Amino acid sequence: MTVDSKNTSTLLRCLTECSTGDKVLVSSVNAGRGAKQRLANLGIVPGVQIQKSRAAPFRGPVEVIVKGTNIVLGRGLAAKVIVECANGKCTN
Repeated sequence: MTVDSKNTSTLLRCLTECSTGDKVLVSSVNAGRGAKQRLANLGIVPGVQIQKSRAAPFRGPVEVIVKGTNIVLGRGLAAKVIVECANGKCTN
């Protein structure tokens, strides 16, 4: 009996490290209860696909698209969102 295993390595990184235009899957949120609740109210929960649409220069806010809605997050809050890039590379 043989088992076929696909090479499905994943790369975990924070949302601020992704490039503009990357579509990623939310893996976890490393934040306190209040920040997790705020992100959950905005639709950013583990398992949801989001797209980073733009980032302001000089460590400014990050804009993401969640379920068709544009949401702007402060860089500190965005850094607490851990995302998953399939096969070690984020997709555009």
